[in-house]
Amino acid sequence: MAALNRHANPVLLLLLCSTLFSLVTPHEFRTDGTVIELDESSFDSAIASFDRILVDFYAPWCGHCKRLSPELDSAAPVLAALKEPVFIAKLNADKYRKLASKYEIDGFPTLKLFVHGVPEDYTGPRKAELLTNHIRKLASPNVSVLESDASVKDFVKGAGSDLPIFIGFGMEENALATLGGQYKKKAWFGLVKDFSEEMMVLYDFNKFPALVSLYPKYNEQSVFYGPFQEAFLEDFIMQNLLPLTVPIRYETLKLLRDDKRKIVLVIVEDETEDKSGNLLKILRSAATANRDFVFGFIGLKQWGEFAETFDAAKGSDLPKILVWDGDEEYYVVEGLERLQEEDQESQVRRFLEGYREGKTIKMMVKGPSFKSFMNSIMGVGLVLVIIVMVSVMVAIFYLAGESGDGTPTRPARPENEPGYKPISDSSEGAEEGYQGGNKED
Repeated sequence: MAALNRHANPVLLLLLCSTLFSLVTPHEFRTDGTVIELDESSFDSAIASFDRILVDFYAPWCGHCKRLSPELDSAAPVLAALKEPVFIAKLNADKYRKLASKYEIDGFPTLKLFVHGVPEDYTGPRKAELLTNHIRKLASPNVSVLESDASVKDFVKGAGSDLPIFIGFGMEENALATLGGQYKKKAWFGLVKDFSEEMMVLYDFNKFPALVSLYPKYNEQSVFYGPFQEAFLEDFIMQNLLPLTVPIRYETLKLLRDDKRKIVLVIVEDETEDKSGNLLKILRSAATANRDFVFGFIGLKQWGEFAETFDAAKGSDLPKILVWDGDEEYYVVEGLERLQEEDQESQVRRFLEGYREGKTIKMMVKGPSFKSFMNSIMGVGLVLVIIVMVSVMVAIFYLAGESGDGTPTRPARPENEPGYKPISDSSEGAEEGYQGGNKED
């Protein structure tokens, strides 16, 4: 090609340059599962390019951000390989403060999931495996429409085992629309358009329409045949958000907080003993027939502090059975405070009958109640946050102070950009003390 004449038309040169520039400037983002580094020039393009993208708003000096980074590196290829992929990107929000202000970033790290350009705060777990499962759920439709037997099997496999799954067979397409959105973070929902008798055998229903509930983690399954008004559907969903028998832990207490049912609680010496396993089978059977209760169990060995609030200490008569209101009161049935080893099934049945007939003795928990335990969890977190904030403020005042010769020891960060919104620094000193709300693992 002949060299361009130095007297060539400047308009042609401008067009040529703009054409060449346009060929190299469009943002082409990697889709191989690598975490994408964004800046002000590429951010909007990335949000527009991907249907689902999780953005980590971080600061290079933030210790929590540094610990989160390898978790995102591990999660990124897994999420990118999904049938409906989710990509992970990160933005230095301390550097690009206009974007930080636009998306109201008030602490580091902050994660936001953009689905078709609409941002949603991500406050779930931050370890790679748990984060992956949580993001898959958030990025999924409220209700997945399943076209065939194969799509049902793929849906169940993809949902995993940690959350309950509700699948409607032969139901109206909009039957679960509202509830699917309302309980999206707690369960998977699907509606099947076309299915064979194999599905009816596999999920043990003999007519349709039917709503099948699965809880793979606990190997539980139940079927609802109607009526299919929203109130009845929600009642069935609420009853199946928890397993038939709930192991009492800090995390399950949080789940029980939203459930209004009373709790039939059985306290054993050790949950892992064979005799405890046999009793658990009996409780599952009782729970199936008494869905107006939540059935829970706890071992002294697993969580003695909590069990002792119900006057169940080591060396006391166990297993103990009671009905707990989820707060400060619980009830024992006269003559059935303890389950004998022989014929425990009939003892559980007589206990429930005695409770319904009012043959009870009202008791008060000795130590922290349900609300107290939950408040103590939140109280510890609040104390940590306060400590972190005070530490940060002291550090800022110290660093912003003057040295002995009257000169500043550290220049202030520029804050004169239009639309700038201050962002609080995070301290590494307190455990998971994220700024700007609960951003803990």
